[in-house]
Amino acid sequence: MTQRLNFYTAAPRALEPLMALGPILAESTLEPALMELVKIRASQINECGNCLHMHTADARAHGEREERIYLLEAWRESKMYTPRERAALGWTESLTRIHETHAPDADYEAVASEFSEAEIVYLTVLITAINSWNRIAIGLRVEHPNDARLKAAA
Repeated sequence: MTQRLNFYTAAPRALEPLMALGPILAESTLEPALMELVKIRASQINECGNCLHMHTADARAHGEREERIYLLEAWRESKMYTPRERAALGWTESLTRIHETHAPDADYEAVASEFSEAEIVYLTVLITAINSWNRIAIGLRVEHPNDARLKAAA
């Protein structure tokens, strides 16, 4: 895969609103580890290698255990995730696959039972943001850091 362009240098102003969400979301009451699980799960669904690389590393930095990262794609089959995490992951899948799911009431009700109204908004914006980043990275063919290192070494 060849990167199509460097979006940071091509149009930095266009990215400012999306980049500004990071600090705003960090000020919310959403747990950093939960936010990384959400980012990883959306990136798995969207098959964004660059984002998976970034957010699995970030999750580890927040103390996430390897087995929870490995099992994330099968979170419904594991008891390793809390009810709050399960609700967030279900909402992540619903919104990431919005064209299929239309955000069903059952998924919203699960989120509403674990999160405050403000947290639901922050969680929804977080899911929207990671899906936007996935689309930028995939659409513009952002190179996975290991691919870039291999290319530079060759």
